[in-house]
Amino acid sequence: MYMIQKLHTPFLDEVMKGITFLGESGWFWILVAVLLFCQKRTRKIGLAVALSLAVGLLLGNIILKPLIARQRPCWLDGSIPLLIASPRDFSFPSGHTLASFEGAVSIFLYRRDWGLWALALAVLIAFSRLYLFVHFPTDVLAGAVLGTAIALGVHRLLKRTEKRRKNQEEVRT
Repeated sequence: MYMIQKLHTPFLDEVMKGITFLGESGWFWILVAVLLFCQKRTRKIGLAVALSLAVGLLLGNIILKPLIARQRPCWLDGSIPLLIASPRDFSFPSGHTLASFEGAVSIFLYRRDWGLWALALAVLIAFSRLYLFVHFPTDVLAGAVLGTAIALGVHRLLKRTEKRRKNQEEVRT
């Protein structure tokens, strides 16, 4: 974490603040979910992203953060100047990373071409949290792993639901 602090430049500081903004409250991924859901050909992807975000909010932000109550690095070491407002919630897992990997992996499971771009953005958002000194590496790693697992679970659930619906339609025919 401290080695990352040596990378700071005025230009990179602005880039990282902009990248981390995309992960604020999951707004970017919520917008992506809505846009994807609005078109019939991408509706399944939008639904997968939205459901993943909902599960992640419940599991990561509402259950795990208060339960684990891990202090943030910026709360423990005030010698590193913050470039953004100090977050008020606990550190573990990283909510920015969690939402980003839920969204990116959900997209990847349906559209690998779009998903690779989304995963690249998710990795940048995760790195920005370390760069900005508001998360420990394990917070980010947990967010990425949990976000990936949630997206995979939602994808599997949607596939099963679709298969069950098709089977019911065949029985009626």
